[in-house]
Amino acid sequence: MEYVDTPSLRRAPVQRRSAERLTRILDACADVLDEQGYEDLSTRAVAARAEVPIGSVYRFFPNKRAMAEALALRNLDRYAERVTAGLAAAGDRLDWRYAMDVVIEEYLAMKRSVPGFALVEFTVPAPQATREANHRVADRLLALLAGPLGLDPAEERLRTAFLVGVEAADALVQLAFRVAPEGDPAIVAETKELLRAYLGRVLD
Repeated sequence: MEYVDTPSLRRAPVQRRSAERLTRILDACADVLDEQGYEDLSTRAVAARAEVPIGSVYRFFPNKRAMAEALALRNLDRYAERVTAGLAAAGDRLDWRYAMDVVIEEYLAMKRSVPGFALVEFTVPAPQATREANHRVADRLLALLAGPLGLDPAEERLRTAFLVGVEAADALVQLAFRVAPEGDPAIVAETKELLRAYLGRVLD
């Protein structure tokens, strides 16, 4: 049973049926975002796509922004799950460079394939919200990598380095997708080189 329990929700689902309806609403939100964009996203359009009464959407969300925020947080949870699985698959090969490649490649895979992710990655499309989301992503990644790599997630220098790395990667990957629909491979490669050089100062 999948559900998103966030401050954006008016009411967290308790029963399985309610959780499944919330999942349908968020899936529909992602599809409408791909087709119409954030400006034209509406609770009514999402209700129609999810084939639920409009009241079902308002039961969970007061407005479209809260709905998009819940989708963004679900994206972050799914991203963390994918990164965790990628790290586990590395086995004895795992070091910070391998981990960094997993972090980037899983993000690229979601960018290319997950509905709605192009517009709502880990936050709604707003400059201030984006800045806040990058702090959240950096802290989440550091927490995920701390155990496997033997890092101290409370170390301030590491937290700063991860935040700078996330900000730099975010800007460069956005550039890669502006240059090419699937992400320009040359820019992606340069992004990885930049991160290796920068993070090596802290992690080597």
